Amino acid sequence: MKIWCFLFLCFGEEEEDRNCDNSNLDIRYHFNFDNKGMEAMREGILENGSEEVENDGSELVSWEPLGNGSVAGAGGDRPGLGFQLGDERVNVMENNVNFYFNQEFDEKSEDFLKWIDDLGSSSTGGGRGSQGVKVDVELNLGLGAESSSSSSSMMVPWREDRSRDSQNKRPKVHSLSLDWGSHFEHEIHCLSPVHENVSDEDVPNSSIMGGSAGNDSGGTLKIDDFEVRMDLTDDLLHMVFTFLGDIDLCRAARVCRQWREASSHEDFWRYLNFENRYISPQQFDDMCRRYPNATGVNVYGTPAINSLAMKAVSSLRNLEVLTLGKGQLGESFFLMVTDCHALKSLTVNDATLGNGIQEIPIFHDRLHDLQIVKCRVLRVSIRCPLLETLSLKRSSMPHAVLNCPLLRDLDIASCHKLSDAAIRSAAMSCPLLESLDMSNCSSVSDETVREIARVCVNLTVLDASYCSNISLESVRLPMLTVLKLHSCEGITSASMVAIAHSHSLKILELDNCSLLTSVSLDLAHLENIRLVHCRKFVDLNLRSSVLSSITVSNCPSLQRINIISNALKKLVLQKQESLTWLALQCPFLQEVDLTECESLTNSICKVFSDGGGCPVLRSLVLDSCESLTAVSFCSTSLVNLSLGGCRAITSVELRCPHLELVSLDGCDHLERASFYPVGLKSLNLGICPKLNVLHIEAPQMVSLELKGCGILSDASINCPLLTSLDASFCSQLKDDCLSATTLSCPLIESLVLMSCPSICPIGLLSLRCLPNLTYLDLSYTFLVNLQPVFDSCLYLKVLKLQACKYLADSSLEPLYKDGALPALCELDLSYGTLCQSAIEKLLTCCTHLTHVSLNGCVNMHDLNWGFHGDMPSEMHTHYGSFASSVGDVFLPTEQSDRLLQNLNCVGCPNIKKVVIPPMARCVHLSSLNLSLSTNLKEVGVSCCNLCFLNLSNSYSLEILKLDCPRLTSLFLQVCYSTVS
Repeated sequence: MKIWCFLFLCFGEEEEDRNCDNSNLDIRYHFNFDNKGMEAMREGILENGSEEVENDGSELVSWEPLGNGSVAGAGGDRPGLGFQLGDERVNVMENNVNFYFNQEFDEKSEDFLKWIDDLGSSSTGGGRGSQGVKVDVELNLGLGAESSSSSSSMMVPWREDRSRDSQNKRPKVHSLSLDWGSHFEHEIHCLSPVHENVSDEDVPNSSIMGGSAGNDSGGTLKIDDFEVRMDLTDDLLHMVFTFLGDIDLCRAARVCRQWREASSHEDFWRYLNFENRYISPQQFDDMCRRYPNATGVNVYGTPAINSLAMKAVSSLRNLEVLTLGKGQLGESFFLMVTDCHALKSLTVNDATLGNGIQEIPIFHDRLHDLQIVKCRVLRVSIRCPLLETLSLKRSSMPHAVLNCPLLRDLDIASCHKLSDAAIRSAAMSCPLLESLDMSNCSSVSDETVREIARVCVNLTVLDASYCSNISLESVRLPMLTVLKLHSCEGITSASMVAIAHSHSLKILELDNCSLLTSVSLDLAHLENIRLVHCRKFVDLNLRSSVLSSITVSNCPSLQRINIISNALKKLVLQKQESLTWLALQCPFLQEVDLTECESLTNSICKVFSDGGGCPVLRSLVLDSCESLTAVSFCSTSLVNLSLGGCRAITSVELRCPHLELVSLDGCDHLERASFYPVGLKSLNLGICPKLNVLHIEAPQMVSLELKGCGILSDASINCPLLTSLDASFCSQLKDDCLSATTLSCPLIESLVLMSCPSICPIGLLSLRCLPNLTYLDLSYTFLVNLQPVFDSCLYLKVLKLQACKYLADSSLEPLYKDGALPALCELDLSYGTLCQSAIEKLLTCCTHLTHVSLNGCVNMHDLNWGFHGDMPSEMHTHYGSFASSVGDVFLPTEQSDRLLQNLNCVGCPNIKKVVIPPMARCVHLSSLNLSLSTNLKEVGVSCCNLCFLNLSNSYSLEILKLDCPRLTSLFLQVCYSTVS
């Protein structure tokens, strides 16, 4: 029989605890057995079971019924079938393999159940084969716990196939390979693998398969050939394990024998890392014997580092890298290191060397890297002819003797006890020195630096930060490429003369040099310079063709900057409060940030205009430069410009054809603005309340907002693609300006002229030049007649006339008498003075309106779409209470459905009654808002699609009748006397 299955392996989360009793691997299989398969299985077991088990003593399997701890009898719960496999040779990593079978049987499987219960007796089971049996198989591999004597007695050996590893060329998984005879030759396909965690109490007890094959209590079954193998090619497994760390390899070793052997391969244990872990000398000795070819050992933070280190150097003949620390190392260890000929790197961190009062010799012929960091020792003598890198950083030693002719990198940073003479002697003994870090060595003098520079002619990197006694005024370092002088109080402008002789210098750091006043350098190779917190620094003059990074920050006295560079692309000079003069010759500079440079004047505009030295500048930030008053830029490259917070600016002139974004937030004193030409697509000048002159030529602009420019009187707008113009509260905007704008911007679709009282009917007639106009807002204007709108805006869809209190009652008659504005959908008459009859006629005849707003209309008394008393009797009976003898809006009997969807009558103080019966044909009405109608007493609404009804704060409401099957939101707050 072949079994095809997919395995889902699930390991528990990593734990620091070394106890591995709870490591589990759960696998579930689902099988389908048909009639033929069950019959063949039964026959194969009964005919060949006993004979083949006796011949193959290496396999013995015990089956027991599963359930609630007892054997299911006839008529009981459906039994489970479980069995266990054991191997006496399996070690602590792989000792428990539990298989659980769950079986579900239909009505025709009773003979099979009886046969299972009677299995092992002398009788032969015969019976019907079931039509279909579904078997759930769970594999719970409890790996890692050592088997007890009881569990070991229940386990039987597995049959091993040792030749498979060398024969397989591709990964395979063999599960439940059941060879039950020639009659059982069908394939069982895995249906749905499921992972489950099975607790220990769920594991059934098993008994040994003894000589009594007829033990009914055990329900045992003999199987000829049963093996469970999870077989991956060794090469593939080896490749997968290369991605695992030490801890994961140890956990993988618990899975099975193959994984244990693969994870213990010496390729994975070349570097023995026991950093900050407990390991005894005996365990470490075992590891050294097991992996004699290890090349690296880390015992930093482990107990007894001295004995472990000595064991490592004596046992591992191929040891190349050794790391140790947090303890005490005796002199004997350093003497033994001499005999570890393969050692190339030694790191000792945070340790006490010797007894603290003796000299420690470190002699080695092949050592290349030596790190003695934060160590306590009186004196150290180092003789390593091949040593290239040496670090004594933060070590408290007053004396150090070096004999390292090939040393190239020396780090003695923070060695406070080393004297000036000791530092000079140590460095001068290394003529090939290329890098020297003596930061925080306060005793170093200019004389020492001068002598080191004379002997170490290849010195390219020098870190003398926090060396307060050096000034470098008489020092020449021609080969130097990196110089760090943080917090060197002796560095002054005279020091720059000496530094200027370092023609190869690439990196210069001068942070916190409090006496430095000016820097003037012409260095062809200078790439990076830092000047941070230089309190007295005033003047910066740099010339370098490869200068790419400049960091200048918190230099409150800096006034002048002159930079010439062919590589600089970004310049940030934020918060330089005293900066007044800036000169740049940077042909590739693209971004400049001068935020809060409060002393910059209008002359800065020439620097960033065409011909100013920055021909490809794209982004310029001048936020909060409060000394700027008149800004004028003419640049063909500028794309982004920010002038936010420049409150003193009164004039802006931009001739930047590619300008796409400009920020004028906070420019509340701007009076004149000229954008001619610009590449802007949108512009908001509503934050400039004092703007009175505006000129815009923007071929790409589509949106312009002038809301709040209350004194704007002269506006020239030439934007052929403009579609939206908001001129709200531009009280000085006149007809001639509006006429000119409509001629130059023919594509306008949305026009807002709210609170523009200077606009007259003559100006409105110019709207005929806008064939695409669909949205017009004339709220808060002094219009008396709307005829210019009806004649000019033929395709208008939205018309807002809020608070147009001078409109005559007859001004809307063309809408329902002459069919004006046939496309109009939304009409807002809020806070107007139209009479009741004008509103009634509008609502009655303009059935094409979808949104109507009548908020705050004081002349509106009732909204009654009732009928005559001679309506059909059945309708009179049903809606008679809705009718009114005064002010009714009588509807014709033949009428099309209204398109009204939204009706707002908020805050109408005189409205008392609202009646909308079905015959009003408001079938599309979905929202009705009558809130804040303090005198509203009666509401009767019958609308099939109404979803929203707001009657809040209508505290006079007495009668509420609703027939709205789709109503979902009803608001009745502060409606005290509502009667429904």
